Amino acid sequence: MADMVYAVVPVLSVVLTGLFAGLFFAFSIAVMPGLGRTGDRVMIEAMQRINVAILNPFFAVVFIGAPVVLLGQTLLHWAVGRTTAAWWAGTGLVLLVLVLAVTFAVNVPRNNTLDGAGTASRLADPAAVRAGFEPVWVRWNHLRTLASAGALLCTALAVTAG
Repeated sequence: MADMVYAVVPVLSVVLTGLFAGLFFAFSIAVMPGLGRTGDRVMIEAMQRINVAILNPFFAVVFIGAPVVLLGQTLLHWAVGRTTAAWWAGTGLVLLVLVLAVTFAVNVPRNNTLDGAGTASRLADPAAVRAGFEPVWVRWNHLRTLASAGALLCTALAVTAG
């Protein structure tokens, strides 16, 4: 049983961290550039709907599961004396914690403000609402993308470390 845990946890860590990074990457290279080419009301309404749709069990498993499993990977590597692997996994975990901090400090409050602005079709000044949301949200999402991609790299290096 222990052998299975030592085999499954690192692989699951890579998979979940990959999905975690892929989510932010997709927003950076496709979702936000695509929405950037739309009108103000369309962009606002789409993001409001995305903010509701993303809160689902699959997202929760990845968003919470990746750091939890990466913590498990770090601890498992330490427990068996694989210190190099533990350091890589721990560095990946730190990067994911950074992503979570940015998410809750910057992106979620912007999402909440956007949602609180009201229905896009009824906004008096949708351009101002968009301007207060999009540039900062996108900039910080790029940081989340880079940090989570770095976490994926560290997680993979932890699996391959001797």
